[in-house]
Amino acid sequence: MLELTSPDFGTNGEIGKDNTGFGDDVSPTLVLSGLSNDAKSLAIIMDDLDVPFVKAFNHWVIWNIPPKSVIEKNIPYGSECPDGSKQGIGYGKNRYRGPKQPPFIHKAHRYQFTVCALDTLLDIPTFSKEEDLIKAMNNHIIQKASLIGWYKI
Repeated sequence: MLELTSPDFGTNGEIGKDNTGFGDDVSPTLVLSGLSNDAKSLAIIMDDLDVPFVKAFNHWVIWNIPPKSVIEKNIPYGSECPDGSKQGIGYGKNRYRGPKQPPFIHKAHRYQFTVCALDTLLDIPTFSKEEDLIKAMNNHIIQKASLIGWYKI
């Protein structure tokens, strides 16, 4: 069973300011335990679960991450990463985009990080969005785990 944690925030814990658009906007460290030896790559989707009038608002999509138990914080901006992973379009950019609610929203928002272990590398363009990634992962997910954190201005 795959489990996802982060030393930067606990399960249902507050996401640190440095991981938000109000701070340095760097991706948090994500730790996987129980990762299958059959995993060929990892993919991450991060969604804001509390945007009014939509099911979820996507902040980050990244795929073809080499299988590993620790995904280090501060993944570089851009569509192509040094380790061969690819970042698609989330919140309008090819990069991690942390919590950044408009100033008129005063309630906490929940952010869900979902990591999928895949049995393949994905061949999709870097202008892909969440729905494209989900479609490409269909029938290739061998493990999946999620972690929710929250942030309030």
